[in-house]
Amino acid sequence: MILLAGAEKTGKSRLAAEGTASELLGMTLWIEIGGSEGTADYYGRLPGANYEIVNHDGSYQDILDAVRWAVAQPPAVEGKRNMIVLDNFTNLWDMLSDEQALYARWRAEKKANEQRRRGPNPDLPVTVDPDLWNRAKDRWGEILWHLRRHSGPVILIARQELVTAFENDKPTRDKTRKTKAEKNLPAAVDAIVELHALGEAYLTGVRTLHWDVMPGQSERFEDFSIDALLRRMGFQEAAAARQVTEARPEAYLDEQQRQRPQQNQQQRQRPPQQRQAPAQRGERPKLTGDQAVELIRRALADESNPEAELQGVRETWGIVTLQQIPTRTQQWGEMSADDLITRSLAYAKGRAEWKRQQSADGQAEQTSAPAAPPPGAAAADGAREHQVHEESEPPADDDAPPPPDPQAEEPPLDESPEDTSAAEEPQDVPAARPPAVPRAPRRPRNEAIALRALNAEADVQARIKMMTVGEHLEPISEAGDPPMTVLRDYLQQHRPAIIAQLEQEGHTELAAYYRNAPTVDPQIQEKFAPYFAGAPAGQ
Repeated sequence: MILLAGAEKTGKSRLAAEGTASELLGMTLWIEIGGSEGTADYYGRLPGANYEIVNHDGSYQDILDAVRWAVAQPPAVEGKRNMIVLDNFTNLWDMLSDEQALYARWRAEKKANEQRRRGPNPDLPVTVDPDLWNRAKDRWGEILWHLRRHSGPVILIARQELVTAFENDKPTRDKTRKTKAEKNLPAAVDAIVELHALGEAYLTGVRTLHWDVMPGQSERFEDFSIDALLRRMGFQEAAAARQVTEARPEAYLDEQQRQRPQQNQQQRQRPPQQRQAPAQRGERPKLTGDQAVELIRRALADESNPEAELQGVRETWGIVTLQQIPTRTQQWGEMSADDLITRSLAYAKGRAEWKRQQSADGQAEQTSAPAAPPPGAAAADGAREHQVHEESEPPADDDAPPPPDPQAEEPPLDESPEDTSAAEEPQDVPAARPPAVPRAPRRPRNEAIALRALNAEADVQARIKMMTVGEHLEPISEAGDPPMTVLRDYLQQHRPAIIAQLEQEGHTELAAYYRNAPTVDPQIQEKFAPYFAGAPAGQ
């Protein structure tokens, strides 16, 4: 495959039409995409031009069928291979981009109707999500997949434009040429020829064993023609077919489906004692209720980190198993072991918070007053004593003591007439329960507005640079969504390049606005809407 790229009216299509007269070729099949130039019919009158125009209706599926048909055609002349010309490959990428932009707007309108809210503004562009760009790249790759299976040469014609060169992510005064197509196209072809002007061709990349090319340099191609390029690349000595092995990620699914029966067969072939038999419905787990209570009591008694110990019990035995184990405690009654762990966790958290509060109060007041018991501890002790007196039979000596109940209320004390005077005397007031831990504050509204404004500016910069937002933010998104400050600084670094491009295109007023715009500008999409409305397709 040969990429023939250049600016408008530099003779790309004419050179391709003249190349169809080469003696190395049989028949040439010309697929014109876009139809705005109409060069296929026009250049058919050139002396020696020998090609057939493959018709299609302009849709992707019909273009794909045209490519399939052209690849499948046998050689028209025995011993000579057919050539395929696609003019213009830039129009194909523009069409795929427009498809996804239309689909993104349709999807946004459909979602708005389902949620009964206002749809997207028809005067503003809709952001194309990364999944849609991946779909466009898949459709683009399918065209290339078929072209790589053609036995003859393939000429891909694309447009180029001058853009500002960057160095260390900063714009420079130099200009560079950029092919308007999917960014991985140069890696998929065997030779790249750039036309800087009429009759001025440069070879910027080639894969061949018949040509000594200086690495790292663009070579001027004097008297360039398709026939001369094919001969210098050794086309007449090339094999009739090149072996192409594509990557097949879908084979992973087939591999998993094949391994599943093998794993089941190995499981059945294991000895019975090595198999892990599933628990039968209604079968009691091996962990008893008394054992579960003892495990929870030991975990709750841990002084270092009782919450971690309780979670460890839950992870060891599993939630499903613990839910099937009935337990009974004097304070909390009957419940499953999992519910008992949940209540014990709540108690442990309350006790830890009380200790932190007492430590903070002690440091602030610097008093030596004795600390009050943790919330729920006295209540749990009172509840335990109260329930012990109510039981007709005392518990056995080997019964596991249950964990204290942080939610139990302390029973009222009976006062006798003799104790009235003592009760009226001043008593030590117990420490009040510390206030609940406040919830984490929600993100301020201004911060959310700023984040939306920064994302909007990232979308504007990406569209001006003719790339997706994901590609634009890829240097700062390797670990996920970048923080707001990182995103802000990154966009500020790219502003000079965007301003330079706007000035080069003649949008001086918009460039002046962007130069003086604040760091976070909520109105940036509205300011750039007229620019995108008048931009060519694909931006």
